[in-house]
Amino acid sequence: MSETPEEPAGPHRVIGTPFPAPKAVDVHVEPTEPAFSAEPPAPRHADNAERLVAALFILAFLAGVAFIWAFVAIEVGVSTIPKGANPVVAAMRSNYALGTTLSVALLALGAGSIIWVRHLTPNIEIEEERHDLPSEPQDRQAFSRDFAEGAAISQVTKRPLMRRTLLLATAPLALAPLVLLRDLGPLPQTDLRHTVWRKGLKAVTLGGLRPLRSADLATPGSMITVIPEGYQDDANALAKAGVILIKFAPGELHIPTNYNGGTLVSTMNWTVDNIVAYSKICTHVGCPVALYEQTTHHILCPCHQSTFDAANGANVIFGPAPRALPQLPLMVDADGYLAAASDFTQPVGPSFWERG
Repeated sequence: MSETPEEPAGPHRVIGTPFPAPKAVDVHVEPTEPAFSAEPPAPRHADNAERLVAALFILAFLAGVAFIWAFVAIEVGVSTIPKGANPVVAAMRSNYALGTTLSVALLALGAGSIIWVRHLTPNIEIEEERHDLPSEPQDRQAFSRDFAEGAAISQVTKRPLMRRTLLLATAPLALAPLVLLRDLGPLPQTDLRHTVWRKGLKAVTLGGLRPLRSADLATPGSMITVIPEGYQDDANALAKAGVILIKFAPGELHIPTNYNGGTLVSTMNWTVDNIVAYSKICTHVGCPVALYEQTTHHILCPCHQSTFDAANGANVIFGPAPRALPQLPLMVDADGYLAAASDFTQPVGPSFWERG
């Protein structure tokens, strides 16, 4: 036995049906009686619901402001938290603060919207017929009238307190993406084109921070990673300044070359006792080139198998790397230690940095 469909509790209307007796369109048509009443059936209950919705929207606003404050004020980086503080605990507190405030903002905004719809707008079922375009003038006029009626039914125009608190609640959430862009950091400008290496800056071992003499690399085929002296705690500087030193036997090292102002020039004077220095950052996507084959003099990138010829200016012989590893000019300082003769003359790292 089939059941008859339940009729809607409110009035029923089909939008788009032709009027029984359409009249000529006149710019000064007298307004017709609204098809629905914009007034809620229980005015006192509606007023209480409005105050509750406004309170929820204000709560959403305060939670949104607290989310932005938590993101800006609670530091989680190792270099920004107070000395002696646990970075894991700092990150946990930041996550709790961000998660709680954002959850409260979204829940309060959603709850206020639901109460608005359920307790302040009448239950009306509306159907709309499909018809050929363009619409007739009388249909456009009917749409304008229906839109005005809908705005009145939604209580947006009649209850400014609720409308204003809704705009207030959404303001922090609209600004939050701009604040989140802070995580991207400042634009690099020309920082990617230079490193901290400069003339006379000693090269020290990565682990022990020990300066090196050329005699410390007496065995041909040896390779060691070095960093600029005094920058062992500067993560940003080390991200670009890592260097590998490779010792060659006499006659194995071909005349290294480098591009200077677009011209390929000899850089043999950049080496010290057959020791050559190359950037440790692969020119493909920036992985560390940490593998070296003594017999072939090949430097290998473990990420995508780019291969560089260490004996010939670290030129690319295989893989996706688009250019050679930049070479760091070497010299011996007054104390007899290996040092940089200048900064790299080419940008280090991936080639897209050059277009930054």
